[in-house]
Amino acid sequence: MKIGISACLLGHNVRYDGSNKRNEELLKLLERHEIIAVCPEISSGFPVPHEPLEIKGNKVIDPSGNDLSNKLHEGSLICLNKIKECDLLILKSKSPSCGHGFIYDGSFSGRLIEGEGIFTSMCLQNNLKIYSENDLEILKTILA
Repeated sequence: MKIGISACLLGHNVRYDGSNKRNEELLKLLERHEIIAVCPEISSGFPVPHEPLEIKGNKVIDPSGNDLSNKLHEGSLICLNKIKECDLLILKSKSPSCGHGFIYDGSFSGRLIEGEGIFTSMCLQNNLKIYSENDLEILKTILA
């Protein structure tokens, strides 16, 4: 299978704080598959590290309230073009770009709300199958 995956889950230090979310169990599941790493924030030109981003209403903002929606939208389009032929995507939960099901509410208080990240929304509009690192049990049956 051809699988698109958030680069931070592979161990790339691309998160806003310069860290990663490497997931060893997930990496073992992916060993026999073709992997395409994506990071919409990197493709958007955000440096590592950078201020955290959250979605408030229909805008992507930083803690100062600056609207960075267009910038993240452009990077998400770049990533979408890279993964259009993938059988499925595994994206980082809660992220303003890759979050699926829940995202932070834009108050920078750690509060989660139902919603999708910018990149995830684009992928859903293109009928791509999306999972997160929290779907390991489901992914085990799909990728076995």
